[in-house]
Amino acid sequence: MNKPKKAAILSLLFMGLGQFYNKEKIKGIIFAAIEIFILINIPYFTYSFWGLITLGETPQYFYNGLAYGDHSIFLLIQGIIAVLVIFIFILIYILNVTDAQRTAIAREKGIKPMSFKSFVKYSFDKYFPYIILTPCFILMLFLTVLPLLFSISIAFTNYAAPFKLPPKNLVDWVGFENFRNLVNMPIWNSTFIGVAIWTVIWAVLSSVTSYFAGLFLALLINAKEVKLKKFWRSIFILPYAIPAFISILVMRLMFTGLGPINSIVVSLGFERVPWLTNSTLAKVMLILVNIWLGAPYFMALMSGILTNVSNDLYEAADIDGATRFQKFTKITLPLVFHATSPLLILSFTHNFNNFMIIFLLTSGNPANPAYRYAGDTDILISWIYKLTLEQNQFHMASVVSILIFIFIATVSALTFSKTKSFKEEDLMQ
Repeated sequence: MNKPKKAAILSLLFMGLGQFYNKEKIKGIIFAAIEIFILINIPYFTYSFWGLITLGETPQYFYNGLAYGDHSIFLLIQGIIAVLVIFIFILIYILNVTDAQRTAIAREKGIKPMSFKSFVKYSFDKYFPYIILTPCFILMLFLTVLPLLFSISIAFTNYAAPFKLPPKNLVDWVGFENFRNLVNMPIWNSTFIGVAIWTVIWAVLSSVTSYFAGLFLALLINAKEVKLKKFWRSIFILPYAIPAFISILVMRLMFTGLGPINSIVVSLGFERVPWLTNSTLAKVMLILVNIWLGAPYFMALMSGILTNVSNDLYEAADIDGATRFQKFTKITLPLVFHATSPLLILSFTHNFNNFMIIFLLTSGNPANPAYRYAGDTDILISWIYKLTLEQNQFHMASVVSILIFIFIATVSALTFSKTKSFKEEDLMQ
């Protein structure tokens, strides 16, 4: 048996043995210590995997101030952590085998194994990006992937009030039952479809109106006839500079039933207008307030793009007898859209999950008796908020979250790939 194969088999049998065979004692000790740690904690991993599969067998109870029994959610989280730890261990295990084999191949060629100090220096020189990214990768696993896996897992359980809330009750795996209920049960189905349709309408209208309102302001400010351009840009950027949280709350106070806007309306001899309590008006107000908040951003962005458009294009168009509208549609809009289309897509994805403006301005109201735990202006993300923090319907909230992710990921990937800026970048690579 040749040395590389023997070293690989030894490291495969027990981490570090291949390194000892290659006379790399410190590396062998480190790899062996990692496997010993895993072996010592086998009972922990066994219990964690049992908890992940069963979600517990005995509901939690208290005796003499101490908790006994199983908490399904704790077991679920613990099980996911165990899976991630084993995943990291498998990666290290593969690294251990390949390292032993690579060193043995070098030995066969007459190259002496490096000292541990030399190996560390060599690794930092050759694999510095990977070494620096590894802590970030581990943090991502436990701070991003772990919550994501937990949220996805909840969609396949019956974790909901009133009968399946730990610690008093255990939670069970139910497979795709929640997905079927969302489709087949009228109360869930009608709510989901109604809220989803409004969410898409809201995301499209709020993005497009802010985009073109910003473009309109940018065109006005960049017009030759307008003086003091910096002054006007500074004025119109103020709504974006003020925290949106404050602006939305001010708008809500202004347009309430007894607010100053309705006071002016009454003083003019008209009846109070239900700005935020009528379904249609509330949706219109959401769009208008979003324009107030979003248009300045696009204005500032497009002002910079418009200043870089060559005047030669417009002069050539003037010679050809083009009108202002033709110059706008054939020159200005294509150039601006080419540079900003990815940002328009990002604006759509942001507004699709724009929880803050919905929650602060209307709280999802007015109420809709035909909906389950949702109002007329609720979008999917605000409905999820109500399902979780107000109604404890965690299972259905998780299902809706998964569907949002699938939709947003699909739309973003398809639209990004169709933009000219994306295609040009791909060609450059």
